[in-house]
Amino acid sequence: VSTWSTAQQLVEPHNLPPAPGLSNNTLRQIIHISIGGDSLRMNFSNKFSSKPVIMKEVHIAISTGADSIDSNTDTPISFDGRNEITIPPGGEVMSDAFPLAVKPLTNLAVTIYFGETSPDVTGHPGSRTTSYIHPGNLVSSIAIPDTFRTDHWYIIDRIDVLAPDSAAAVAVLGNSITDGRGSGTNKQNRWPDELSHRLQNNPGTQHIAVLNQGIGGNCVLHDCLGPAALLRFDRDVIQQSGVKWLIIMEGINDIGGIYGAEQADTVANNLIAAYEQMIEKAHKAGIKVYGGTLLPFATSFYDKPERQTAWAKVNDWIRNSGKFDAVIDFAEALKDPANPSQLLPIADDGDHLHPSETGHRMIAEAIDLSLFEK
Repeated sequence: VSTWSTAQQLVEPHNLPPAPGLSNNTLRQIIHISIGGDSLRMNFSNKFSSKPVIMKEVHIAISTGADSIDSNTDTPISFDGRNEITIPPGGEVMSDAFPLAVKPLTNLAVTIYFGETSPDVTGHPGSRTTSYIHPGNLVSSIAIPDTFRTDHWYIIDRIDVLAPDSAAAVAVLGNSITDGRGSGTNKQNRWPDELSHRLQNNPGTQHIAVLNQGIGGNCVLHDCLGPAALLRFDRDVIQQSGVKWLIIMEGINDIGGIYGAEQADTVANNLIAAYEQMIEKAHKAGIKVYGGTLLPFATSFYDKPERQTAWAKVNDWIRNSGKFDAVIDFAEALKDPANPSQLLPIADDGDHLHPSETGHRMIAEAIDLSLFEK
């Protein structure tokens, strides 16, 4: 079962690794897993790159904060018994299984010493965690001093744990709201993280992992930032390990791209058709699908009458179509009662579109955990 994953895209030029870059250097990245285990494996992706990526050594350890690790847990990762692996352009690689006892909600440090890498990089810009780059090979160092820092992930894709048959994962498909915009850097308090914490604190759901498949700026119907949700659906949902449930909260960027009243119905209808397509695919794979209503956005930079019309139509369909296995009414949970088309001030990060840290917690609290006990 996957305990952590992140959706991949071609990293935009302004989010590429800072100098000195990845080639022949060390990169340490921090991730926050959901469920624990004592046997793990890790996947690495070069899906959107045009050149090979050489990883000369990869280690994983329990993070002790910032760039430091617990040296007693430092574990080398192999690939068919070899330390070095080349990921071809457009490809990915899964490591051998390795022993490492990790508790739920643990922060892990993944450290890669690269050989030559691709100038165009596969990764996940919206990491909300700090990564550390240093010249040369420091793959086993307890700390990485004098590092170049960047708040992005590169190459790392997902971690699976060997789990009991009762274990399963919920995948969350979304945009910047799910990706964590408005949450705190290095705080691990995106709303899927907050959901994972709730699941771990509930005795009946401690075996359930949460996989954040949000991409900031992502659209459902066409490529915005990252591949369209329709195009990435198989890889980011169906092909993840152990997924039993899916939460969809995506479409606001499609609505935000509406120009003119004549587009409102078209985009709303196309979103509805896309949701139906994703529901059908998920059901064929044995995955239950929960529809999340889109958050209110009045007074944000997306606010136009035709966009409000499309938003209302889409949310009405999510609530009342009966197509989803259940509905999670995020819009109802975070609306301002005095103005239901607007976010509650305490839940607003200030741009009237993205939730604050409190808002992220409220999103997670709006989810009935019994949905995952069935």
